[in-house]
Amino acid sequence: MKDRPCAVVLVTTTEDGEDVVTVLPITHSPPADSLFAVELPAATKKRLRLDAERSWVVLSEANRFVWPGPDLRPLPNAGAGSAVLGLLPYKFAEELRLRLLAHIKARRAHIVPCTE
Repeated sequence: MKDRPCAVVLVTTTEDGEDVVTVLPITHSPPADSLFAVELPAATKKRLRLDAERSWVVLSEANRFVWPGPDLRPLPNAGAGSAVLGLLPYKFAEELRLRLLAHIKARRAHIVPCTE
């Protein structure tokens, strides 16, 4: 399986105090339908130290898991063995959340709960 960056679009806390994240994958593959992807701005990619190729956040399927999850990989350019590159701009993150929610309500997207 290929390691890929993702956008965290929601963080909640369980009654047991565990953080649960909902993430969307980021890919270099252009979307077949622009309804289900949002291009990651070049300035944001540069600030997060991602490559210069065009990338899209995929809205058709989200994953949800307890943070940190078993599939997270430390990133060499994140510092101190972290899997976090930084924050998305608020307006961009809000667009992702709202579009994902609209797709879920319309049954055009779903959230996959990941288990260990």
